[in-house]
Amino acid sequence: MAPGGGICKDVIESRVTFAEYDMATSSAELRGSPLRKAATSLGGNLGATSTNDVHELLECPVCLNLMYPPIYQARVHNSCPTCRNELGNIRCLALEKVAESLELPCRYQILGCHDIFPYYSKLKHEKNCRYRPYHCPYAGAECSVTGDIPFLVMHLKNDHKVDMHDGCTFNHRYVKSNPHEVENATWMLTVFNCFGRQFCLHFEAFHIGMAPVYMAFLRFMGDEDEARQFSYSLEVGGYGRKVIWQGVPRSIRDSHRKVRDSQDGLIIQRNLALFFSGGDRQELKLKVAGRIWKEQ
Repeated sequence: MAPGGGICKDVIESRVTFAEYDMATSSAELRGSPLRKAATSLGGNLGATSTNDVHELLECPVCLNLMYPPIYQARVHNSCPTCRNELGNIRCLALEKVAESLELPCRYQILGCHDIFPYYSKLKHEKNCRYRPYHCPYAGAECSVTGDIPFLVMHLKNDHKVDMHDGCTFNHRYVKSNPHEVENATWMLTVFNCFGRQFCLHFEAFHIGMAPVYMAFLRFMGDEDEARQFSYSLEVGGYGRKVIWQGVPRSIRDSHRKVRDSQDGLIIQRNLALFFSGGDRQELKLKVAGRIWKEQ
């Protein structure tokens, strides 16, 4: 049963109307992760032993999602069972009051979150919990895998064959025989191990309006507050000219497309990129140098 509706103990029916809570996203977040089975069970079966029975009353018996107010009574079908006059929706205020008294652990407890939250605050926290799984940062294909950072590093290496490099400075060369191919351009993601953390270097072709461009940018494999502890620079050039970009790596909490569309990175127009490539300008041979450092 989809989140937002449920029947509780054959007596009540739940209808979720909290717009700020996206239960579908929350339930699907662990899909593809090796922790999925364990973490999914946290959504409906955790709680102090003394509150287990009450907690179960608030679970939908079909989808096992927790129900949130307004919680309505069922079985009367909005009409009086005796005279059949319309009654309207009848809220189960007693069950809503019971829910207010509960305190439950985060569904990501198994991933490291050990805080306890009032029943009605739990979903809001889980939507932004720092321990919630990350989505795979690989941009060359639609990948639904999620997990913690160590798991995703191994996933990128083994499943996507991503190049892994150690060090905080790099000198990367991008070569493409047909630089006019933009719509279907796919670029290999590169991961750098630096300061004991992982950074994803993206380089790709796309259009800004009608103009074909190349863009390079860095994403941090961790949360935004950690990403802000670092800075990076990117540089391309040739023939006595250079373009330099300095910025802050974006967290992989921000999708690849969101970062790209925000233009938060080094952007090079195709004609300039081909000029830097030299020769007859029919092949892209662009060298991107970079450095990552930690802010004091």
